[in-house]
Amino acid sequence: MTITAAAITVEQDDRPALRREGLLRPAAAAAGVAAVANALVAAVARAADVPVAIEGEEIPVAGFAVTTLVCSALGLLLAFALKRWAPSPQKAFLGVAVALTALSFVPSVTADADTATKVVLVTTHLVAAAIVIPTIARSLPRTR
Repeated sequence: MTITAAAITVEQDDRPALRREGLLRPAAAAAGVAAVANALVAAVARAADVPVAIEGEEIPVAGFAVTTLVCSALGLLLAFALKRWAPSPQKAFLGVAVALTALSFVPSVTADADTATKVVLVTTHLVAAAIVIPTIARSLPRTR
């Protein structure tokens, strides 16, 4: 019986440590922070007597946090796919994430809600994007 071991080459990675750790840890942390931030935005809006409601139905504060976590998870899946298949994962992620954020405003501004509620909804999208997108982008390599 013969056992052959393949040579393993380890190259020095000159990228920041955050990129070597991968995407999951920083993205999960950013998603958690964004979820809390959006719940706070909704709670502050309620405290300021902004009716955070669509078609007369109140949106629970926890709903903002849950939705932020779900959308952040989808963003992470997008990042994993682009890291594997895009020639410039960081640039591709930024372009797609910014475009999707802009598209996410459409349901908020066209909802059957008053103007103050629409502003709160768009603000929550911007808050989440400002926290999650840069964190994930920094974790992606510039090129594959």
